[in-house]
Amino acid sequence: MTAPWRIGLLTLALGISQAFGDTLVVESRKLFDGSRVIEQARLVIEDGRVVAVGPRGEVSLPDGARVEDLGEQVVIPGMIAAHSHVGMVSGLEHGGGHYTRENVLRDLRQYRDHGYTLVNALGLNAPLFHELRQAYRGAGHQGADLYGAGPGIGARGGVPPIAAMNLRDEQAVRPTTAEEGRQAVRNMAEQGVDLIKIWLQAGGEDDVKLPPEVYQAAIEQAHALGLRVAAHIHDLEDARAMVDAGVDIIAHGVRDQPVDKAFIQAMRDSDTWYIPTVNIDEAEYVYAEHPEWLEDPFFSRAFSQPLREAIASQAWRDEALQGGDESRRSVAMNIENLRQLHRGGVSIGFGTDSGATALRVPGIAEYLEMRHMASAGMTARQVLAAATRRSADMLGLEDRGSLQAGSVADFVVLSGDPLEDIDAIRSVEQVWRYGQREYQAAP
Repeated sequence: MTAPWRIGLLTLALGISQAFGDTLVVESRKLFDGSRVIEQARLVIEDGRVVAVGPRGEVSLPDGARVEDLGEQVVIPGMIAAHSHVGMVSGLEHGGGHYTRENVLRDLRQYRDHGYTLVNALGLNAPLFHELRQAYRGAGHQGADLYGAGPGIGARGGVPPIAAMNLRDEQAVRPTTAEEGRQAVRNMAEQGVDLIKIWLQAGGEDDVKLPPEVYQAAIEQAHALGLRVAAHIHDLEDARAMVDAGVDIIAHGVRDQPVDKAFIQAMRDSDTWYIPTVNIDEAEYVYAEHPEWLEDPFFSRAFSQPLREAIASQAWRDEALQGGDESRRSVAMNIENLRQLHRGGVSIGFGTDSGATALRVPGIAEYLEMRHMASAGMTARQVLAAATRRSADMLGLEDRGSLQAGSVADFVVLSGDPLEDIDAIRSVEQVWRYGQREYQAAP
């Protein structure tokens, strides 16, 4: 006689197998596949992947398919947070001591609930990252898929700052010679990473930068191993140096001065990607300016309880607003530089540096970032493309960020239309991963 628990496990296994083996058809008023807009759309999914997509009049309804009729709702691909961090925050505190399996999964679920089905954790990852990178990919967990750069490479005594970020030594490798730079890349590649992160900015305890011979060697080694390289910068001088060195992604916006024609041309000639991360500076003051967001469910459900209490405090808001002029200048410069780079034809990716501190709130940071990208002259469709297909292109992922034949069936269902008004990205009703509904908004 078969034990009841074995029968239960068998039934569960068969249910999962059938769910992934059946054909699912999703129909909606409008669908954005990452490139084109399809009216009265039909999306056909088998085994967690898209097999067909198009107008209902052009895509046949397979026999026996299960049909999910979404009525007037809008479908977009699962979005990509291409510059974020996980496991760095607990309450109002940030630092390496919070990098646990539970906190990483918490963050991946919060990203997912806002429509982000892939998170690229761009540096500051503890050694546990390499295990979690394998565990939290695919349909076997509840939350966004985890990609990333391992710890990343910074300057000894420089950025990323140990004291200011409350980091542990293993969260950044700090080579001092070219060979150490090459070895750092080899080590990370062997452990398993999706790209390499390099910090180039004056600062830290000794106010130093990573030497050119070190970052040049690291970039060359990464490329030799087939890995792309993303660079943390703040100033135009450092961004120019990174482009000249052959970096693939400028992972923050230039905020010290206007970009010039020579820099824009260099970005285009080298096909270097640009992630503006406007919210990184805005986060320092924006919640203090908007205590009314505590009454808005879209914001408040994403806030931790300590952050809610802080925002509710007049004393906290007053302190947060002190010295905010520099942050506001950085935001304005960042937006204007994005405007010029976008006009100049530079490839724009999507990211916010969310998750690195308590004020860079996953999901909220991305919403605010989209509004800034729109204010910089990008259309709603261009912003959505940056957050989906274009960021997949930037990361070298051929089957993510789109809803085309062969793509992973990750998609977001919205009650509003972000293709008409990017603000409607707030209206997430459902999130599906690998053809399975994982998130349903509360009624």
